[in-house]
Formats: sequence, C-alpha cells, structure tokens
Amino acid sequence: MSTFIDLLEDMAEKESKVRAVLKRSLAFEPGLYPSAFPYVEYRLGGDDGWKRLVYYLVAGLWAMRRREPHGQKQTISSACKAFYLKNDKSPSVEKRFIALLDSDEGQLTHRLRQIVSLLKDYSIDFDILLDDLLSWNHQKKWVQIKWAREFYGNSDNKENGMKTINKKESLK
Repeated sequence: MSTFIDLLEDMAEKESKVRAVLKRSLAFEPGLYPSAFPYVEYRLGGDDGWKRLVYYLVAGLWAMRRREPHGQKQTISSACKAFYLKNDKSPSVEKRFIALLDSDEGQLTHRLRQIVSLLKDYSIDFDILLDDLLSWNHQKKWVQIKWAREFYGNSDNKENGMKTINKKESLK
C-alpha cells in the first residue's frame, strides 16, 4: 500500500502545481488553505482534529523540499543530530531541537518549518514524521523521548535514528 508521501509524489509528477500549492499552504494554519484540500482531504475520513492538522503540516513540509537530497532517509531527530555534529555541537542547534521537543500544538508548525529549513541537505523520512506527529500529544511524550534518544544517543550506533522505536517499549 502506498504511503501518504508516495501518493503526494505521484500527484506532483502528474500535476506540477501540487508542491507549490502545498508549500503555499504553510503560510496559513494547517488545513485552512482551500487550494490544498484536493491533495489531503481524501486521506482524513472526516477527521477535524489533530490528525487533520498533522496531515496538512507534513504535506506542506514535504512540499518545502524541491528535491529530496540523495542518501538514506532519516528521522528528523537523526538529521538534527547529524546537523548538530556537523556544526561542532553548536548550542543554537541544540536549543532549537530542545524547543522543538517542548513545542505544543500552537508552536509545532513554526518550529518544524524552521528545523526542516535548516535540514535542507538531509533526506527526511516524512512518513515517519507523519506517524510520530500523530502521537505528539500522547501524555507520556513517547515521541519526544524517542527523538531525544536519537539525538543524544550513541553516535557509534549505525541504526541510530534510522528506524522507529516500538511504541510499547517507549511507554515503559
């Protein structure tokens, strides 16, 4: 079965304006730009809550990327870690990452846009981002914990950041 991002990529190949419309949608609250409705609404099944916001946000973030850089796709947290290490453990990169982890629903859109812009040289796995953001508001903050573990974890672990952690393991 095709993922949401696969379907967006297929639509973008057939219709050149898809990326432009979805990118433009980031100037509005997620899910409030009518021109973007044809590209996202079919996946929502009438949901008007968090799921709707997340799908529109991820579609817009995906559209920000004209072409995905070559290389293995990474989670946002592993790409942040790579960027952090590449920039000599810059305190400003770490502060942005911590601010992202601390984001509530109102701040998340803005902070993710900033991070995705910074990570232009990294290939992001937007399907994992979508899955993670759908659980962002979980009371046990398992997504934020997973991201922190990927960012601060052992650099020698080649698997670090390249796979998702089982949700049940994170809840322990």
